[in-house]
Amino acid sequence: MTAEWIERFPGLSRLKPETKQQLLQRSAIVNVARDTVVFGPGKSPENMLFLLDGTVRVQQVSDTGREIVLYRIHAGESCVLTTACLLAYDDYSAEGIAETDVQAAAVPRDVFDDLVAQSKSFRSFVFAAFSKRITDLFLMVDEVAFQRIDVRLAHKLIELSEGRDTIATTHQKLSVELGTAREVISRQLQEFQRRGWIEQSRGTVAILSRAKLENLADKNL
Repeated sequence: MTAEWIERFPGLSRLKPETKQQLLQRSAIVNVARDTVVFGPGKSPENMLFLLDGTVRVQQVSDTGREIVLYRIHAGESCVLTTACLLAYDDYSAEGIAETDVQAAAVPRDVFDDLVAQSKSFRSFVFAAFSKRITDLFLMVDEVAFQRIDVRLAHKLIELSEGRDTIATTHQKLSVELGTAREVISRQLQEFQRRGWIEQSRGTVAILSRAKLENLADKNL
């Protein structure tokens, strides 16, 4: 195995040569198919995963079946929930699902433990990524608890569009993204359509007035 994957993570690329060598010798490259459950509640992490390609969606499911997307892991990132579970020797409380085909470097738990204990650079990398994601999660909690749903939905539509005029999504998927009931999303989308900002069809939302949505989404700042 070459050292290429390590160099894709700025924090890891600064490790001492002997630490890099330990990572390379003890890790493995794994491939996960789209829609596969990477981890789930009640299971204990056996590896620290460093994502090389693809996207993993981390979401929480309540006892009543309500879902909310907590965050996504993209190429060049690690999973803060896995980090927390490894550090606390705890089980997962949420699930991670591969949104695309995924490739990752898997570092076994014992190697992770050794590096956290012995390598200051590795420790700094782990906690820097951990701190950033925790901050993002607090911002998400603030949005769910205090921000208006119309503002949050406008922001999410702009985000999901990625500059395109058509978004492939459903009311149910949007409700999971925003942590609210599908009926709430349906009512708000109908209001956006009444205003002439969007047009809905089965499985898609077409943006007709991006400027209006962006103006409303700016209230989320």
